[in-house]
Amino acid sequence: MEEENLEEVVKSFEELGVCEPLIEACAKLGWNTPTKIQSDAIPHALEGKDIIGLAQTGSGKTGAFALPIIQALLEAKSPQSFFGCVLSPTRELAIQIAEQFEALGASIGLKTAVLVGGVDMNQQQFALGKRPHIIVATPGRLMDHLTNTKGFSLRTLKYLVLDEADKLLNADFEKSLDDILKVIPLKRRTFLFSATMTKKVKKLQRACLRNPVKIETTTKYSTVDTLKQQFLFVPAKHKHCYLVYILMEMSGRAMVFTGTRSASHFLALMLRNLGLRAVPYNGKMAQAKRLGALNKFKSGDCSILICSEVGSRGLDIPSVDMVINYDIPDNSKDYIHRVGRTARAKRSGVAISLVNQYEVEQFFMIENLVGKKISKYPAEEEEVLQLLERVNEAKRISNMKMKESGGKKRRREMRDDDEEETKKYLNKGNKFRKTSKKSRR
Repeated sequence: MEEENLEEVVKSFEELGVCEPLIEACAKLGWNTPTKIQSDAIPHALEGKDIIGLAQTGSGKTGAFALPIIQALLEAKSPQSFFGCVLSPTRELAIQIAEQFEALGASIGLKTAVLVGGVDMNQQQFALGKRPHIIVATPGRLMDHLTNTKGFSLRTLKYLVLDEADKLLNADFEKSLDDILKVIPLKRRTFLFSATMTKKVKKLQRACLRNPVKIETTTKYSTVDTLKQQFLFVPAKHKHCYLVYILMEMSGRAMVFTGTRSASHFLALMLRNLGLRAVPYNGKMAQAKRLGALNKFKSGDCSILICSEVGSRGLDIPSVDMVINYDIPDNSKDYIHRVGRTARAKRSGVAISLVNQYEVEQFFMIENLVGKKISKYPAEEEEVLQLLERVNEAKRISNMKMKESGGKKRRREMRDDDEEETKKYLNKGNKFRKTSKKSRR
């Protein structure tokens, strides 16, 4: 594999070889200076080389692959439908990638189609009938159309992009991805982008990239310098109270990450009962409700988005000021993706982790992963617990509301999640008791 990096930081898109119409499109989007991943990747991509790019979330990866693909389309002898395909692990990321393609290609009539689950297949078939230049899809839904949509194929495909490649290789997508790679042209350019390099990503690069240039703008598992990371050890029984305290102390927009879907619903209800503008966001919600929650958060109608793990990938909301890990993730790498929702595109941001007595070991693993000690968030217990009575009342009302509005199916889903959460904490507790004496910070 060829490993190259540009020695000097390029100061303009013109110096990278980007054509004038796209330079103007970048200016309209406020992209005045290329990011590091764009500076390093775009010249190689314009030369027709395969790319494997490792970069932090929020580093401008979409521009790094979208600009070369649109420029290649402009330089083609005649506009070609189904010219490029971008595969994404989440619906929201797919929609955001398509929006950036459309914005960059607005002046040249670029057409895109988004193929994701949770949307009517007939609508998507109609969009495919318009012969779009770029398809952005989740693997499962793309395979559905390749199998069932009459007249649709990717025989003319010239560019394939695998975004968030480490996530695309989990059990949910692996078979669909293998099937897609079997039916698309071997003669194509392939761009693979990931925030983390795993064994599966290495295997994939060997399978579908030809003599790629490796662009690595970050260490293996790192966070951006503009991100301030903090933690707070809290007793599990008072974690709700500490969350409310932090949200009341901090200003701006916050994303709060939970371990289960039911927890995201419950916390959103509880915070609303306390007068805080919060909405839930999780994979169990219908697609329309998920997009509605995102739009409220982006527009400022609500200032707090309570997310399950589905929110940790691909959501590009530049104005997120703070990420709170209400539950510490079991997989330390998920921490990198969660906190990557803030401090994007050279902005500053804060990430605060609430660590209870059962999550100590996971937190130490996160510190080992990022390679530094995380500082303590200043909070006086006496001051925090002044909120306890109000928080307990809000919890009581939230429990009542969830029971009243649930129905049998909803209660069963909540019970399953609660059982899952209980088992998780019991396992953590047992593990903690066995290993706490051996743990060293």
